Amino acid sequence: MHLVAAGLDVTVIRSWLGHADLETTNHCAQANLETKHKALEQADPKLRPAKPPRWQRDADLMAWLDSL
Repeated sequence: MHLVAAGLDVTVIRSWLGHADLETTNHCAQANLETKHKALEQADPKLRPAKPPRWQRDADLMAWLDSL
């Protein structure tokens, strides 16, 4: 996953790991929240939400989620 997060192409990772099928590599390299966040930052600004979703603006809900 660290190689994917660093921007390395998964087909190169597949070759290094010796996987015959790219699906095997994809199974091992699930994107974490940080990788998804970085991808959104690089996306076209029109695709980014102007403000956080309504549930993220609920301070009580966010406090409860942080407590889990």
